[in-house]
Amino acid sequence: MDFNARMSHQFRSQANGNNGGRGKQQQNDADAFMRLPDREVVGCISDIGVPFALEDLQKPNPQQIQKVFEWFAELLMNATRETVEPAMRAAAEDICGEYIEVVPADTRNLMGFYVSLRRLLVECGVTDFTYSDLLKPTHERLARIFSYIINFVRFRESQTATIDEYFNKAESTKARIETLYLENQDMEARLDEMKRKRKGMEALAKEKTERNEQLKARLLELKRGQEHISERSERAKNEKGRLTGQLEEKTEKCLSIRQECEKLRPYVLQSPAALQSNLTELSENLSKDRSRIDVLEKRTRALQTSTDTFGIVFNDVISCTKVLEEVSNELQKEDEENLKATRRRDALSERGNNVREVERHEAMLQRQLKRWLERTDAVRNSNKEKTDAAKTKMEELRGVHRRLTEERAEKGREMERRRVRIEQTEKKMADLKENIELEIHAAHDEYLKMDSHIKLYITEMEQSM
Repeated sequence: MDFNARMSHQFRSQANGNNGGRGKQQQNDADAFMRLPDREVVGCISDIGVPFALEDLQKPNPQQIQKVFEWFAELLMNATRETVEPAMRAAAEDICGEYIEVVPADTRNLMGFYVSLRRLLVECGVTDFTYSDLLKPTHERLARIFSYIINFVRFRESQTATIDEYFNKAESTKARIETLYLENQDMEARLDEMKRKRKGMEALAKEKTERNEQLKARLLELKRGQEHISERSERAKNEKGRLTGQLEEKTEKCLSIRQECEKLRPYVLQSPAALQSNLTELSENLSKDRSRIDVLEKRTRALQTSTDTFGIVFNDVISCTKVLEEVSNELQKEDEENLKATRRRDALSERGNNVREVERHEAMLQRQLKRWLERTDAVRNSNKEKTDAAKTKMEELRGVHRRLTEERAEKGREMERRRVRIEQTEKKMADLKENIELEIHAAHDEYLKMDSHIKLYITEMEQSM
């Protein structure tokens, strides 16, 4: 009973130890395909220019390990703690405000660098990278992570030509797109400026045209007024000459009649009857002459009024003439403005042609941009297809790796089970051997005891006989 209890206790202890060993062995087998020897890892890190020894990997220092990780991130992603510092400082200012110094700058930058580094390691195949791998690194974790990174760098170096080719194409396309975009912006700015100037010139030309039309209408009206006034002035002058001649003629007739009256006066005094008849005749003639004189005086006054009016009209005509001269000067200036407007219109039409040329060039650039964008999309789609194919192939390789790893793990578990069975069998055989040896020793002791008893018994019998 004691032997069986001791055996069962030993078997349970050994089984627990074997289970732990199998779990650890399974975890190691999962990374066996990517795991590199420690010396190879140290050699690769030293070859890239970072001083690193085997003791640094076996007994890692957090500061040195952070520098190595930072070098890898700068090589593959161009990301360091300095590149993430502005974004992390801005985020800290938004979150902490005036208490930004609560989180130290080094810790803040290291956290931001950890995010970029974790994204890189996910692409490398390490999905369980944690913040403790930067602060408290261990040998097993570092060897596994560095192995994945070195394998990724080797794969990247093997595809350097393809990567550089597509990267250069993408950069050239990007530079061409930026150049075309800047040229398009410049052309649009020039086009807007020309349109704005064209609108200003059109408004100015329209204003000048309206002013020109108004001045032309005013000039025609003044010309018609001048012609009308000239006709009235000519008629007034003719009427004045005619009335002046009639007045002179009537005056001469009046003087001649008075002279005749003076001559006939002696004859009138001789005969009262004849005098009376002559007087009556003379009274009638005088009345007629007075009426004619009144008419002539009225006409003279009318002529004087007309003369005054003609003077005023003449002054108006002179002022109108001056106005006409000013209008002629304005018309001359307007003609000059029209010439300038014509030249500006020609310049505007030329600029319109330039604008159309710019629009045509812009349309051509738009078509070229569209073609480049289509080419870029085609290249992007091709890269995406190639990337998908590479990912598919990588998934297939990972599937094969998992299958091989599972088969290896299954074989390892089978070997472990067989080894355990062999060890159990050997242990049982050893225990049986020990038990048999104990039984043999016990039987030998019993035999010796029995032999001694028999010999003693024989001796006693011999003595009694």
